[in-house]
Amino acid sequence: MDEDLKKQLGKIGNTIRQISMEAVEKANSGHPGLPMGCAEFGAFLWGTQLRHNPKNPKWLGRDRFILSAGHGSMFLYSCLHLSGYNLSLDDIKHFRQLHSKTPGHPESHITEGVEATTGPLGQGVGNAVGQALGLKLLANKFNTPDFPLFTNKVFCLAGDGCMIEGISGEASSLAGHLQLDNLVLIYDSNKVTLDGPLAESCSEDTKKRYEAYGWDTYEVDGYDFDAMDKIFQEIRQKQRRPCFIVMHTIIGKGAPHKEGTSRAHGNPLGAEEIELVKRNLNLPEEDFYIPQAVRTFFDQRLEKCVAMEQKWKEMLRHFAESKPQLYKEFTQMVDKRLPEDLEEKLTKIEMKSPLAGRTASQNCLNMLGEQLPFLIGGSADLSCSDMTMMKHFPIIGPGKFEGRNIKFGEREFAMATIASGLAQTDMYVPFVGTFLTFSDYMRNAMRLAALSMTQVIYQLTHDSVFLGEDGPTHQPIEHVASLRAMPQMQVIRPADNWEVCMAWIAALRHRGPTALILSRQSLPQLEETKVPYDQGVGKGAYILKREKSKPDFTLIATGSEVSLALDVAAALEKRGKAVRVVSMPCWEIFEAQSDTYRETVLGGDLGQRVSIEAGTSFGWHKWIGMNGIAISIESFGESAPLSDLQAEFGFNVDAILSRLLS
Repeated sequence: MDEDLKKQLGKIGNTIRQISMEAVEKANSGHPGLPMGCAEFGAFLWGTQLRHNPKNPKWLGRDRFILSAGHGSMFLYSCLHLSGYNLSLDDIKHFRQLHSKTPGHPESHITEGVEATTGPLGQGVGNAVGQALGLKLLANKFNTPDFPLFTNKVFCLAGDGCMIEGISGEASSLAGHLQLDNLVLIYDSNKVTLDGPLAESCSEDTKKRYEAYGWDTYEVDGYDFDAMDKIFQEIRQKQRRPCFIVMHTIIGKGAPHKEGTSRAHGNPLGAEEIELVKRNLNLPEEDFYIPQAVRTFFDQRLEKCVAMEQKWKEMLRHFAESKPQLYKEFTQMVDKRLPEDLEEKLTKIEMKSPLAGRTASQNCLNMLGEQLPFLIGGSADLSCSDMTMMKHFPIIGPGKFEGRNIKFGEREFAMATIASGLAQTDMYVPFVGTFLTFSDYMRNAMRLAALSMTQVIYQLTHDSVFLGEDGPTHQPIEHVASLRAMPQMQVIRPADNWEVCMAWIAALRHRGPTALILSRQSLPQLEETKVPYDQGVGKGAYILKREKSKPDFTLIATGSEVSLALDVAAALEKRGKAVRVVSMPCWEIFEAQSDTYRETVLGGDLGQRVSIEAGTSFGWHKWIGMNGIAISIESFGESAPLSDLQAEFGFNVDAILSRLLS
């Protein structure tokens, strides 16, 4: 590497180091260690390697950088600011302050240039695997010798904590299996964790572990620009598998009393230590000082970045002219366009009755896969049971990216993070499936998807104790309530084939995550649910059966219990009672309706309010009131046939009548 360039990169590294430690100090909160330890790597990556355009952060041809070790966010913010993203020095100075563009951990919906919301350690590795997989699929679909539209690389920086968390291993195992030759994982190996030296908790050979996963592995000194350049040039020119780079760094480099220790990890350095850093490294005394030479370097770099995108756009224009049909599919994937007659197409799917919710959903998936090129998904070794296989498309395999079905293996957590990564390509709407009770394995990834409003559809089957003989280890009780408690998660529990079809419309329209809660057991098709989307599921809750006079009871039910509610209503009417029945497949959609509509469905004096749902009653008293009756299950389940479980837990007409009329 040219000596002048190395000097420039060294100056940039020290600038990253200075503004990062000063931002943490000003906030009196944060993690200065990683930004200071990785500063030279940041200078190298943003100064020489990344193909991106800071003036158009969503350029589809860009390389991606994901900071899995999100606690080191000032590293990323410093690099984004210096390279020309819409992140000002004032934003840097407001690090970790209320409503700032520089929150404590990177959030993709807040800060331009942040590719994934990270922080819980290791999840960024899964996001990177998902983005790399998505880009390989796009390359397979659209690239030709004349139009190599997708040659992107995905770079991910992870730390010791990321490597220890199991999620990184799950995701990396699958990446090695699939031979993702566009993924580069840089391991910031500083041998320090928040709680002390790494040696106190871990002694594995991480490099050998990644060799076993099927990755190409390297080691590099994080302060040797020549060595970094050699490795990255080799990767650019002849990468054949995912690459794992062990980058040896010193946490808090430059801080004489704290570098190399956990004291540089999660706390500000302190004014005296910062003064010593500046003195030792010959940094300017002025706070947040950025040398003009650094500004000039990145101004020139920005011109090259803009030119890269312009060249790519010109290639895309010629691609559109020469391959109009393929370009039409390209734009549909970019826009996530839904057919205008989607509802009609869904309602024309032939389905028998009774039918399990999971099977009805697979029928929808098989039709939707033909209509929506951006729909992709898979399951954690359960596609034959959670019914997530799109039968008309191949399975994605090692080096084979023409398919649309992903076999994630028993890697639920990784599956959820990879799904978010696929969505982060901005050209896919992924769906993933498992049993509802195993959503516990996925929960933190689902939470980050909700936080960042990432559109992922979770097909969660075997939705209650009524799955039967597998017993309480597999029977969800609290799971629907816990998902409803998650802000910005859309949870839909449909009652029959029709509501399943409508639930897919809701999921595809929602620019955020959706959990589809589906039954294993067969459910009858109800005539009462057959209303247009915008009169039924599209309202979140709607009246299935109206009372003939002032209601004595209002029954509110979801999923498999809606048909039971109608049977209970019929039995009550035979006893001279007036009854309203409400199907409430989605609380979140209902809460978004107007006050007028919500009052129409659940307002006023509706007699005794009753919820019927085969799970915990937690949350239901919002709708049924303090004096409402919750037909629910407040214990773990049992291993038994369906009919025995219905009797045991009071989910049949006679048991409910006894509760209501006693």
